[in-house]
Amino acid sequence: MSKKQEWAVRIKVLVITAVIASIGNMLSTWHAGAVVMPWETIPALISMFAIVILGCLADELMRKIHISLPKILYISLFTMLLSIPGFSPIAEWMQVNYAKIGVLPLCTPILAYAGISIGKDMDSFKKQGLGIVVTSLMAFAGTYIGSAIIAEVLLRLTHVI
Repeated sequence: MSKKQEWAVRIKVLVITAVIASIGNMLSTWHAGAVVMPWETIPALISMFAIVILGCLADELMRKIHISLPKILYISLFTMLLSIPGFSPIAEWMQVNYAKIGVLPLCTPILAYAGISIGKDMDSFKKQGLGIVVTSLMAFAGTYIGSAIIAEVLLRLTHVI
């Protein structure tokens, strides 16, 4: 696949993800009683789109100088830097607009893509047998327990609980 085709697919996936997320967000907020219409999430989704594109561009640039890191690292770094109050001029704007989008509706299309990806590779998954299932479950459990411990410690240190 050429770079042009790769970017076309990447942009199509991001647009589809944004549409599904905005509809899912509307349904989620409607169920909660305070409806956020899809057009109200457009500014946040466009900025998320731009940050993902920026992260992908940074990844391509870094790969040209033989530094290979996951794209999510660049995307997370840009998002964190842009959302630091007092450091970024758009931090308050991000806080107001991102608050309109729930995490679960945003994750729904991402998890669907992950499921499709796993389904596509089901034959290789079957070949790996029970070991991969046990390893995956242990990794999920470890991540969950580790996150819970970190949250507990931080919440106690900040006297939230």
